[in-house]
Amino acid sequence: MRSAAFLDRGLHRRLVDGLYVEAMVMADEARTYFDKGAPRDEGDDPLRRVAFACESLKVTTRLMHVIAWLLSQRAWQRGEIGDEELVDEKYRLGRAAASDPALSATFAFAARALIEGSQDLYERVVRLQDRMDLMMEQGPAEDMSPARALLDRLNQAF
Repeated sequence: MRSAAFLDRGLHRRLVDGLYVEAMVMADEARTYFDKGAPRDEGDDPLRRVAFACESLKVTTRLMHVIAWLLSQRAWQRGEIGDEELVDEKYRLGRAAASDPALSATFAFAARALIEGSQDLYERVVRLQDRMDLMMEQGPAEDMSPARALLDRLNQAF
């Protein structure tokens, strides 16, 4: 894998900062909802409460993995982590279990919004990490025209 030095640090910083704010806001919303309002919404059925607790743990795990990855990206931006270290497994996005859409659909709207929102955020960060990996493998494409780069991206997407 090549150096990450060719990544546009300004664009990278804006992406990471925006995702970080989104993740922190969502983490605060999740904490507030799951700590205070959730048990009343989900009834007295013990199995349902366990399923709800499992979903809340999945949301929290996804968000914490995203936040940890974003913090390691910030450390790279500040020079605290070198290019070689950035590809180390400990700085990569951790694995997080997906939620069952059928089960999620049975929860209150606020719970569904947090579950789906955390999954969406996690999947976007997975795609960003994959794209960065691809860029580091291919190296800088300075000699490639913008039109060719766009065509290559479209070919990869489909």
